[in-house]
Amino acid sequence: MTGNGHDLRPSADSFTLFDARVTVHDAAGLLAAAEAGPVELLADAPVPAPLRALRLTLRAADGTHHFDAEVRGSAGRAVGLLSLGVAGPAGVLLVRRLTAGDPPTGGLLAEASRRLGLRPPGTLDEDPAGAVALREAAALGLRPDLTYDEGPDGGRTVTLRAAVPSAEVGPAHLGAVVGLVLHVIRELAGEGALRGRAFPVGRPPTPPTVRAVPRTDAVTLDQVGGLAEVVARFREIAVSFRHPQVMARWGARRPQGILMYGPPGTGKTMLARALANEIGADFREIRTPEILDKYLGGSERNIKQIFREARRYRQPTVMLFDEFDSIISYAGAGGDAASQAVNAVAGIFKQEMNTLFEENPDVIVVATTNFPQRVDASLIRSGRFDIKLAIPAPDETGRAEIITKMVRELIDRHERPGFRMFADDVDPAGLAALTPGLTGADIREVLRRVQLAKAMREATEGAPAGPISQDDLREAVAGLRRG
Repeated sequence: MTGNGHDLRPSADSFTLFDARVTVHDAAGLLAAAEAGPVELLADAPVPAPLRALRLTLRAADGTHHFDAEVRGSAGRAVGLLSLGVAGPAGVLLVRRLTAGDPPTGGLLAEASRRLGLRPPGTLDEDPAGAVALREAAALGLRPDLTYDEGPDGGRTVTLRAAVPSAEVGPAHLGAVVGLVLHVIRELAGEGALRGRAFPVGRPPTPPTVRAVPRTDAVTLDQVGGLAEVVARFREIAVSFRHPQVMARWGARRPQGILMYGPPGTGKTMLARALANEIGADFREIRTPEILDKYLGGSERNIKQIFREARRYRQPTVMLFDEFDSIISYAGAGGDAASQAVNAVAGIFKQEMNTLFEENPDVIVVATTNFPQRVDASLIRSGRFDIKLAIPAPDETGRAEIITKMVRELIDRHERPGFRMFADDVDPAGLAALTPGLTGADIREVLRRVQLAKAMREATEGAPAGPISQDDLREAVAGLRRG
């Protein structure tokens, strides 16, 4: 079921390597998604001891797809590659093995091999799985770079990077890079460390037997459609939170104030939740009634209390001030009591924002508004809100992407053996052409209406209703426009 490249039921390919099961979900989709921003490929991967973290990211820039992997080890006694403690000979040794598939030879490499605990020269053929992984990578032209770094806490990080021209990259390259990463893990953690483990590449669909988490809580940046630049910016923010030591080394202050503005229904609140999930942060939504108080001085006290609590957060936290204009209206120069109260609330907010980020760098303040002109410019200046993002209504390409993601979500949640929710003629691109002016919220409502219509028909007629077709969706769009 496709529509101009919008595959609604992407495939998954599985293979076994080093006794671990690797499943690549929608390889073509992952490669395409990298054009919009970095894609996490091993977000839920298990890490064998003594390693403590694993990341594999795919991004595209300047006509090249870049694979960046990090394998982090704990502080203390190192094993395998980490025991050398330097990048030079280790880098030469492992890069040669990873790029050429040939056993190391020569005095320096042989000694490095012995010190690293790797297989000695001439024994690569005794490791069929390793030979396959290395030779497949070499056949695809992968030439990875390997670096080593030791952090202030004694933890050690091995980084592997590979690049492929975007015109040449394909699913085989993705699988080969995963193979290289697993090869590095095995060399670091020892023989048998990967046995019985499962490595999902990309985000697998929700298993039918597991109750899905409510989408507002579980939404991720991968599920956001039609906002490629915004998603890419949020991924950059997430990267800055994952690497606090790098930020500290450069004295860099990561952006912690974000203002999103645009028409209703464009996904501003959803984006704030997705950012929290991308970082692994707690999410705290501050609603208007929590601040505004009819009694004199009550609103100011409420703001102070909210920020006092924020300074005590010990986990990364995204604080969302939704409908910011209704909380902090334009701080005008009126002399009446109402204007003075508004100015007082705005003034307290400014003071709190001025010191929050220095006192707690793990807090991100996100404000959203449909009416940015109602917000005093001094409230949202740089230093308070460093990032200001317009969230427009999606264009036709964006609507097609949103429809594709929403339909995939419904398929993952609800389809079962013997029950098909959407017909093969569903065409996201064709539907996008029929929905100019509609937002993501409008498209969600179209799907809700057609789902309800199908369920009611089956409930009243006592016979299974057919899957949702393109005609059903067209009729729902027309009904939404009629009101």
